[in-house]
Formats: sequence, structure tokens, C-alpha cells
Amino acid sequence: MSSPQILLLARADGSRVATSFKPAALSALDPFGDTRQLAWHGDDGVSAGLVQFSGEAESDAFPHSETLVVHTGLVVLRTANHTLELGVGDSAVIGRGTRLSVQANTGSEWAFCALDQPDAPDRPGLTPLPAHTLLNPSAAPEPQILIGPAPQCRALNLFDDETTELRVGLWDSTPYARHGRPHKLHELMYVIEGRVTLTDDQGGDIVVNTGDTVFVAKGAPCAWSSSVYVRKVYAVK
Repeated sequence: MSSPQILLLARADGSRVATSFKPAALSALDPFGDTRQLAWHGDDGVSAGLVQFSGEAESDAFPHSETLVVHTGLVVLRTANHTLELGVGDSAVIGRGTRLSVQANTGSEWAFCALDQPDAPDRPGLTPLPAHTLLNPSAAPEPQILIGPAPQCRALNLFDDETTELRVGLWDSTPYARHGRPHKLHELMYVIEGRVTLTDDQGGDIVVNTGDTVFVAKGAPCAWSSSVYVRKVYAVK
């Protein structure tokens, strides 16, 4: 496994990213195995990357939990009692153990963060992540790492698995900056609104614009700077 990094997965405008991807299934039961591209695959079962899928697929029991953000095309997820149509910018969570059918238009692509822990209990179902969900006040970053005044932050977990400690939801914040530090958790971020610059310990900047998806591995040195309001989808473990 490579050292923890900040990995840009997809741009809203479809332009190329510098991140390296490796084709690989997450398991023998992975319904998207032939089309999955991994940017990160950790020993703790957390992975992130892209899926470029067209057509249909079925799973009697989805083998892991997966957060997906659609970047191109249209992806339809169906269970016995729930149908989600996900267009560009839409996101959702597929819970482990879900009996699922998938239909995707030609050229569909999504960024993902998956948690594959074989001993974890099933958490079947589909959880949509609506972009305009009402949020609750949440804590700002610790004062000792802030550069300037503390921001006003809000958040809401929409998927919360106590057993695996996977949490997925929405967060927003007024502008702020903070010093770099090792990222406390693995985190997938999809920026719904705004722009943020993430900086590694070598001074390398990754500008994440509206509609971009980035993955920050646990332990990756990462500073934050935003001069505008930011609203994002997050998946943390």
C-alpha cells in the first residue's frame, strides 16, 4: 500500500486528473469488478476510485458498502421497495447485503468510496444523499490549527453504521483556513458548492472546485483553505 495521499478522483468538467488508477475488483462478488478503477485500496478495507459502467448488473447481496457520486450518465439503483435515479452530481450509499439491480446509460461513470470488511454485519438498503438536505450546527476545527477566525459549520449524517464506524452525509462551512495535519480519517469529499484548496506536506496544492470529487486517505498531511462558502458530501471511516 502506498503512503497516504490526497487523491483527486474526478473533475466536474471531465478533464484528466493526475491520480493513478489500477483496474481491480474489490472481491470475487463485486458486480462492477471489470469496470472498477482503484486509486486507493487500504489494508483496512477502505478503497476509492472510479467505476465506468454501462448496461445492467445484479447482486443478490451487495458485498460491501459503497458511497457513489455520479459524474457522467444516469445510474438507476433498484431494490424490492426503493428506486433511485442518479444523474450527474447525485450521490447515494449502497449498504452491504443489499439485493440490488443496476442500470446505467452508456458512458456512465461514478466516483466511489467503498468499505469491504468481511466480518461486518449486513446493512441492506439504499440511502440517497440529497444536495439540499437541512443540516444541524456542528463543531468547528480545533482552535489551535485554525488560521484566522473560526468558521460556522453544519452537518448531518444520513448513513451511520455504528459497527464499522462508516458515516456518510453532508457538511457545510463559511470560509476558513487551517494548518496542515495528518487527516484523522479516510474521507471522500464531493464539493456540491464552493471551492477549497487542499495542500500536502510538500506544498502541493489540489484545488477542488464545485462538482469535483477527492479522496483523502487517513494519515495524509492536509491543510485546508477556502475563501468561499463550501458544501460537500462526505464519507468518512
